[in-house]
Amino acid sequence: MPDRNDDDRGEGPLHGIVVIDLSTTLPGAQATQFLADAGADVILVEPPEGNRLRATPGWPGLLRGKRSIALDLHDGTDRATLDGLLARADVAVTTMRPAAAERLGFTAEQLTARYPRLVAALITGWGTHGPWADRKGYEALVLAKSGVLHSKHQLTTGPDPAYVTTPYASFAAAQAAVHGILAALLEREESGLGQLVESDLVTAVGAYDPYNWFYELVLGRFPDAFQPMGAAFDQQGRPQTKLLYAMLIAATADGTWLQFAQTAPRLMRAWLDELGLSTELADPKWDGFPMLPTPELRFEWWNKMISKVGQRTLKEWEEVFARNPDVFGEQFRTPDEALDHPQLVHEGRVVVVDDPDLGPVRQPSTLVHAAGRPLTRIRRAPRPGEHTQELRRLAATRGDGLPDTGTQQGRSGHPLTGVTVLELGVMYAGPYGATLLADLGARVIKVEPLEGDLIRTIMAFPEAGGAKALQGKESIAVDLRTPEGLEILRELAGRADVVLQCYRAGVAARIGVDEASLKSINPDLVYVNAPGYGIDGPYGSKPAYAPSIGAASGVSVTDAQVVGHPAEDRDQLLRQARQLYAGGTVPAVQSDGMAALGVASALLLGIYAKRRGIDLTDIAATMLGTSTQALIAYNTSYAGRPAQPHVDAEFRGVGALYRMYPASDGWLFLAAPAEREWAPLVAGLGDPGELADERFATSRSRAANDDRLAEALAKIFATRTKAEWEADLTAQDVGCVAVTQEPAERHMQGDEFYDAGYAVDAVSPVFGEHRRLAPLNRFSRSTTKPEAGCTLGQHTDALLRALGYDQARIAGLRDAGVVR
Repeated sequence: MPDRNDDDRGEGPLHGIVVIDLSTTLPGAQATQFLADAGADVILVEPPEGNRLRATPGWPGLLRGKRSIALDLHDGTDRATLDGLLARADVAVTTMRPAAAERLGFTAEQLTARYPRLVAALITGWGTHGPWADRKGYEALVLAKSGVLHSKHQLTTGPDPAYVTTPYASFAAAQAAVHGILAALLEREESGLGQLVESDLVTAVGAYDPYNWFYELVLGRFPDAFQPMGAAFDQQGRPQTKLLYAMLIAATADGTWLQFAQTAPRLMRAWLDELGLSTELADPKWDGFPMLPTPELRFEWWNKMISKVGQRTLKEWEEVFARNPDVFGEQFRTPDEALDHPQLVHEGRVVVVDDPDLGPVRQPSTLVHAAGRPLTRIRRAPRPGEHTQELRRLAATRGDGLPDTGTQQGRSGHPLTGVTVLELGVMYAGPYGATLLADLGARVIKVEPLEGDLIRTIMAFPEAGGAKALQGKESIAVDLRTPEGLEILRELAGRADVVLQCYRAGVAARIGVDEASLKSINPDLVYVNAPGYGIDGPYGSKPAYAPSIGAASGVSVTDAQVVGHPAEDRDQLLRQARQLYAGGTVPAVQSDGMAALGVASALLLGIYAKRRGIDLTDIAATMLGTSTQALIAYNTSYAGRPAQPHVDAEFRGVGALYRMYPASDGWLFLAAPAEREWAPLVAGLGDPGELADERFATSRSRAANDDRLAEALAKIFATRTKAEWEADLTAQDVGCVAVTQEPAERHMQGDEFYDAGYAVDAVSPVFGEHRRLAPLNRFSRSTTKPEAGCTLGQHTDALLRALGYDQARIAGLRDAGVVR
């Protein structure tokens, strides 16, 4: 493997691709940051006063590697300059609302007429169709209306929704835009034409949930099928699920929080032995463990385990992890501390970039690695307008050397038609990344063991656990431990374009499905690794679960706001443990979903690079690496970095103008932080009352009196219903939504979200006709393929016949236990 300190990285797989970045919000910045990291020439178009993202503490990471041109798009000359740049570009990205995009000419019809080869990505909060299309697209508004704030309610006490700090929706929409852009570029290789690609925060945030969508579907159809799980803790803070023992969160004797992940029965047995608790289970009092019958018993056992963990220091627990491979706990880290993780350091996933004004800037390296190192050398962020003169000259040469598109014809099929992906993986993060490609038209063949992917049986109702991750796939069940089974896999690899493997470090080579082995059969294969920690290194062989990665990456702490040493007071310690659990283990939004989005980006990048004649090797997108990328706005650090906005103690928000308020019948979320939004807000509230006070006359005075402003607004909002406030303030173009108070996965299946296009119909061999999450992209010319899941081995015979096996041979393999 090449030296990770070697700076001879080439120019990146997207070298020569020109991207015009017109975005002004986080999802656009993260999408173009990914493209720049992969070698694209990203031209950041900023107003003369600079992009408003520069006011965020993480701007040096978000804007890195780009060139900046300052343009006033209200000025005719500057609009002509933009026109010249777009005429030479391959991709354009904007985060404007639909009406503003139309004014700028960002409709499919206008773009096709003016820039026929351009792939234009439009990232919006609510999409371009449906009843909410023209609303403000603030992240918290989307999380509030979709149900995510309700799903995270155990960040605080009681049943009320809780503010969520991690930018889940923004990161998901950014990666969805990357998927759409790369898919459209691949399609352009065939058709010669670009198109408009859309992604939105609402649909994108639905990608995170691994299995609760179908859990809610089953409960809706068959309410007596099984006992609903409910919240992890009851109103008294007592455990309600056995998962809390397997995923225990506890503090060491010297004050470090650890996230354990002892999910398999053998791992739980090993851990109880290590804790010295195995013998206690012989007491009839604990009969049925881990399904203990009463809240009192569950609470007692939970406390007992926490106390046992707290008897040892971090160093002593690290010694346990080193000598006992069946016991492992991950440290909870802040986003900054996450970049000290030994695995990230080993892989070179942390870089320091010298900035002439800021000094050393520490940040994550590229999300995708290849050949054991980042895709490109990370370059600093530009200053506003730093490259204006040279880019104006470039724009003035419009048309020189551009390819002729006059005789080329577009097609309206799926953008990934003809791409075959062979999937080797279990559970959610890697497999759902392949599912996202199936939605774009790829053929995805899932290779499963005879007993099936574990995710199929993770829930009490058959097949519900894996239904989402299996959408659009073909399943072949084969025992790779047999020579015949391995030969079938090798034959499939010979006909595939891509192999995705999600095993821990060393496993693929041990069973003979590593990159070298499969490329010896098919040299043109794109091979993508999607492990939890890495394909080698100190944590490469460790088990990776969403809570563990959430702890390691800083995601859990970002949401839970638990930092520093645990409190000595026992009640507060238990409360912090509950907050950390809610920070990283709530299914609606967690690190499994983050990783899946990154896997899809890595797959598409590898496919497009191969199409351009670039052969990337050892392509890797890890759960840990992707989760730290999602937090780049938080973990980019430098001397004098401004403080991040901090959520209040009740988890209502980050200031009077960006927080939840109780209405007369529930909760609403107000998002009006910009100066220009104050006057419309006051107008929408009717009688200004106390708001007319001089304490609130300017943005500076409002900030100085934030607590009093919140009190004044609370009094006003309590007088009417949340729906009334949403209607009145939306009419003033003020961000305000009624907060949904049911699980996100249930709410997004409802008629309101279905009618708005965030869910679509599919037909499953298990569930029949049902609603599933819509594909994450819309295309102006291409189509998507939103299909349902498959049953175990449903396509085994058909795939074997396609390989040339006759029925007698297939029957023999089945009788021998090779296939199912």
